[in-house]
Amino acid sequence: MANTHSDDLFPEVRNPEDTQVINGRCFLLTRDGHRVVLVSGIPLAQYAVGDRMSEANAMVSLVELGWADQNDVAHAFGYSARTVRRHQERFADGGLAALGRPNGYPSGRARLKASRREQIQQLKAQGCSHYEIARRFGVSVRAVRKTLRRLGWKPAPLAQTELPLALPSAPHPKQSPAHPSSGLTASGEDPNLSPFSSSGAQNSPPRSVDTDPTDRCADRLLARLGLLEDAPPLFGSATRIPRAGALLALPVLGASGVFECAQKIYGSLGPAFYGLRNSLLTLLLMALWRIKRAEGLKEHSPQELGRVLGLDRAPEVKTLRRKLTQLAGCGRATQFGQALAQQRVARRGKDLGFLYVDGHVRVYHGKHRLPKAHVARMRISMPATSDYWINDKTGDPLFVLTAEANAGMVKMLPAVLDQVRALMGERRVTVIFDRGGYSPKLFQQIMDAGFDFLTYRKGRFPRIARKYFQMQRTRVEGRDHSYLLADRKVRLLKGKLRLRQVTRLKEDGHQTPILTNRQDLPAAQVAYRMFNRWKQEIFFKYLREEYALDALVEYAAVPDDPLREVPNPAWAAVDGQLRQAQAHLDRLEAEYGLEALTNAEKQRSTMRGFKIAQGKLGQKIWNAFERVQRLEKRRAVVPRRVPVRALTEAPVVKLAPERKHLTNLIKMVAYQAESDLVRLVAPHYKRVGEEGRTLIQSALASAADMEVTDTELRITLAPLSSAHRTRAIERLCEELNQAQTQFPGSALRLAGCVERVGNIQDAVVSVV
Repeated sequence: MANTHSDDLFPEVRNPEDTQVINGRCFLLTRDGHRVVLVSGIPLAQYAVGDRMSEANAMVSLVELGWADQNDVAHAFGYSARTVRRHQERFADGGLAALGRPNGYPSGRARLKASRREQIQQLKAQGCSHYEIARRFGVSVRAVRKTLRRLGWKPAPLAQTELPLALPSAPHPKQSPAHPSSGLTASGEDPNLSPFSSSGAQNSPPRSVDTDPTDRCADRLLARLGLLEDAPPLFGSATRIPRAGALLALPVLGASGVFECAQKIYGSLGPAFYGLRNSLLTLLLMALWRIKRAEGLKEHSPQELGRVLGLDRAPEVKTLRRKLTQLAGCGRATQFGQALAQQRVARRGKDLGFLYVDGHVRVYHGKHRLPKAHVARMRISMPATSDYWINDKTGDPLFVLTAEANAGMVKMLPAVLDQVRALMGERRVTVIFDRGGYSPKLFQQIMDAGFDFLTYRKGRFPRIARKYFQMQRTRVEGRDHSYLLADRKVRLLKGKLRLRQVTRLKEDGHQTPILTNRQDLPAAQVAYRMFNRWKQEIFFKYLREEYALDALVEYAAVPDDPLREVPNPAWAAVDGQLRQAQAHLDRLEAEYGLEALTNAEKQRSTMRGFKIAQGKLGQKIWNAFERVQRLEKRRAVVPRRVPVRALTEAPVVKLAPERKHLTNLIKMVAYQAESDLVRLVAPHYKRVGEEGRTLIQSALASAADMEVTDTELRITLAPLSSAHRTRAIERLCEELNQAQTQFPGSALRLAGCVERVGNIQDAVVSVV
């Protein structure tokens, strides 16, 4: 017999609506305008809802007596943990009376008059900081901030804000303890100069007010007060500083003009200890150190990295991210890239007669819906972003562009050529690209724009007989190259476009045709320049592995053009059905033709008899033919391309390009510096082609001794793994010392010296 009076085994038990749980033993009960704090069922405190002092006393009692922690109390009472700690501090200082708040404005604190609000807004528009305005009016910084907020003032972009650093020049009260008689500090500056001198002047770089390289509290205070835009470097003598060999790259980095271009394009990051110069130098050295992401800084000591930068500690992850966000917010990465390219053209114009253009696809695995692109190395189409790199004949990058919606080579080449023309002027330039840019119409546009081109021929082409091939030889950069080539004239665009085709024959019989409009270039040179395109592929592979080229810098997405046309999936579906129907019709027609070929004339001597015998097959052919016609009419009314917003209701977005473009440029400059060092060491190292970059990497990652003099910063590199590698770096240092480079933001000159250790010499680099 069922028990009708049995209770539910799992009754639903809920706390009353007026009960707030603090933890397992403490509760807060609110009823009829009063609150009671219960601890294990025993009242601890009782007060009216509006009594703030009693409420603060209850919170302090719970924490001080150990019944609950700060976070639980803050959550239950609706405050922050910081508020609970503040109440504890007040109670400890002044007891229960200190928990009460006096009425009115705090005594002894000046108030802003209504007449001064307009003056505050004018001073802020002139660039004065909150601290300076508060000092002038004798009020707190919070009062100034609240006043500006009420007036609707919004800060201007930091990169465009000019900071007035107008302080009177005064002799510095302290002198560097390392050089008391020189009258110069460890940064190589005259102590009588103002510490806020313009950083743009070569003869008077900014000077640090600190004297201890490991303690930069005074400079950090100036930055906090808005009186310092970038901390000047300050070095101290030390031994075996890890990774100090990276200073070997400073002469070539300085010659690249990257710091001058950044100063010209971005100006300033505003008042900061880690300003534009320090942030940029950190990013460049990180790339050379193979610290591939900002998060990688967590694995290294900030103090050790800071000694190489001339700082007490290197910027941390969140600081570097914030600096990148500030630079990206300016939206000037394209201008920065153009300025760097102009500097590169001025220095290496002789290597820019042949330019290689190729696209690199960065695969995206995030949640945003991005256009797909074909990833050649993976042989699949995936959501991605395409960048187009332009490299010189040695494989070094010149500049990079980000394609809109993974545009192909045919669409991107005109934009690339426009930028090349702006950089190169009217000099003759030959662009080299792969089959992705094959288009006879594009070839005509390239020639009309005054460019020459080299590319592979795409599609079917008539094979050339073996007798027309001849062995052709050429010598480039001290090496001989030979190819079996056939040189012929071809016509495209129905005979309107006349080009030259150089075809290479390989040992397995494969023929590779190359198209060009260069009639003056020997056939062997045409083949060499075309096949030299693999240097760009090697460049992509190297940057992916060594510089994390494909790394996702930020997750943000920005709106894309919703009217951008994309292939219509409906048209593609009908086109697929049409191709299947045409293939089916072709098979039936082939079968019908085979039956006609094997028809016995004695059995069916007339066409009528054959048709009657093959009536079923003929009917299938007619049905297939009618289906093909229906599908062709159906496809004709379906648009081939439609706006992207017609295919999805989700927002049309793309990855924010600015920050990634900026990091690509930094990696490009670091790679160029590495290449320049390899070229400088080439005469002194026989296996530079096989081991040149690993040699430079070892030198840049090596430890070094640092010695500071009045005018020089001497860096003694530790010996490498073998004597011949050490001698090569020694010769490299001697060449770099001739540049008389200065450390960025300092008057210290890089000076080289050699330390004898047995029969092995340590290479020493002076950092300018």
